[in-house]
Amino acid sequence: MSAPFAIQLDEVSLARDGRTILDRLSVGIPARGVTALIGPNGAGKSVTLRIIDGLLRPDSGSVRLAPGRRAFVFQRPALVRASAAANLALGLAALTLSRRERAERVAAALERVGLSDRANDAATRFSGGEQQRLVLARAWAMQPDLLLLDEPTASLDPAATETIESLIAEMARAGTTVLLVSHNLGQVARLAEEVVVLSAGRAAERGPTRSVLFSPRTAEARAYLTGELPWTSFAAAS
Repeated sequence: MSAPFAIQLDEVSLARDGRTILDRLSVGIPARGVTALIGPNGAGKSVTLRIIDGLLRPDSGSVRLAPGRRAFVFQRPALVRASAAANLALGLAALTLSRRERAERVAAALERVGLSDRANDAATRFSGGEQQRLVLARAWAMQPDLLLLDEPTASLDPAATETIESLIAEMARAGTTVLLVSHNLGQVARLAEEVVVLSAGRAAERGPTRSVLFSPRTAEARAYLTGELPWTSFAAAS
């Protein structure tokens, strides 16, 4: 793998039920900051994350990852029927930590997302925004080298979204490579240094965020961005 890349996908293809989902996708993800995967529904964004994480096996092609820990935050929080603190501790189980170190990380993570007073509450009874803060806190406590995010603020209110975006930015500044799938192009503009536009399972365009969002070069990227009417209005006013 080339030194600048944390992830390298080469000619990755995947088909299901006769439909091509990824079509010889080749793209490198820098080993720094936040890279966003954007594109229309069905472009293959979430599938790409799952292939990177090893949850799906491609039909062909190769996926190479830089060594290190990774964490995956799904659009719908994955939590067990236990307390908030227990859910965070479970995420740390694979790490070689003393009981004291584990407890300190759990406490710090809950404090970071404003849930210290809910440590002993059942996580499955939290609101949607609180659950997403909790799973991101779990990822933060793991101190991953690579963080995969699939629409982490979908359907959340602005306050919860702001908290989660702040934590994502903090993790990136601390050295975590972040790969973010989001339809919220304002969020992409706030967080990402680079953008990859997927279309029909291929990388239609990639480059610095502002260049891609405001001056897309390809017809596929222009069609997607033009179709996002709220974003179009925001871009015109900027």
